[in-house]
Amino acid sequence: MPSAKTHTALSRQWELLQQLPKRAPGITVSELLTRLTTAGYAISRRSIERDLRDLSLVFPLQCNDGGTPFGWYWKPGVSVELQGITLTEAVSLALVEDAVRPLLPGSMLSVLEPRFEHARQKLKGLEGGNPAARWPDKVATVRPDFNLRAPEIQAETLEALQHALISEQQVHCQYYSAHTDKLRELTLNPLAIVQRGLITYLIATAAPYTDVRQFAVHRFRAITVLDTPCQGLETFELQTYLATDALQFGKPEKIQLKAWVSEHQARLIRETPLSTDMVLEELSDGFQVQATVNNTWQLHWWILSLGDSLVVQEPPELRQQMGDTLRRAAAAYEHEEGKASLV
Repeated sequence: MPSAKTHTALSRQWELLQQLPKRAPGITVSELLTRLTTAGYAISRRSIERDLRDLSLVFPLQCNDGGTPFGWYWKPGVSVELQGITLTEAVSLALVEDAVRPLLPGSMLSVLEPRFEHARQKLKGLEGGNPAARWPDKVATVRPDFNLRAPEIQAETLEALQHALISEQQVHCQYYSAHTDKLRELTLNPLAIVQRGLITYLIATAAPYTDVRQFAVHRFRAITVLDTPCQGLETFELQTYLATDALQFGKPEKIQLKAWVSEHQARLIRETPLSTDMVLEELSDGFQVQATVNNTWQLHWWILSLGDSLVVQEPPELRQQMGDTLRRAAAAYEHEEGKASLV
């Protein structure tokens, strides 16, 4: 096996070749130095000049020495296809691999698998000599909510839905509704697949209805892709749909939220405002917040999660709903405490 030093040198030279343009006036050594340094290679201008001279003995490279500074490029008329990926591409693939897996059909994912493997091998080979290759070990994304485990999705279920989506065909399925605890027979028009946290959702309409709904992929029990074409694609636009906060659940409607918040909570929402028109007004015992928000389930869950740090004042319907929920919760805790004292 080549030494780590040799592996790093070969990788650096391959990266250098990838940077060379196919025509004059070419790229200067100074610019190559900047690009390679940015990619994490510890190298000097003299080393790049030496690499270029050595590589020009093996590859059809040409130096534009008619002016100053000199520029390097591939000789005209030569077709050279360098297989592989750059270090930047390898780092990018390593970071996005887990995120794209549930969003790509198997046929597309199989094309990327060799590149994912190549990226892993490249980073592993360079991790001892190039700090940039260790970048995936220095960054991460974490979920802001409770650390639940992702539901299990049958591979054939996801593949069938992805196939129907890409071929724009209807599906007949059995779908378990957690709200009603029933299994339903449905004919769906698949419109999109969206990853929301741990849950993968199929966005679809259920024939013969035209309202767009979300179906958790892990709740499908049986799927048959039909020969009939999907309906409603011509009027559906995913980004427009997401902009309505539909994935915050419920039936989003704009409301003017007015609430009392504690001083601590005011500091937090000042950093991450509820809306572009949010206003915080200081009071003697805290702050009053006003903002235009969508009246979704997600809003309700957020308000309830804050306990006594936020008290809804308006609209009255929301205040009543939150108050009733909290009173029932408090009663349940008191009831359980009473039971425990009798044991």
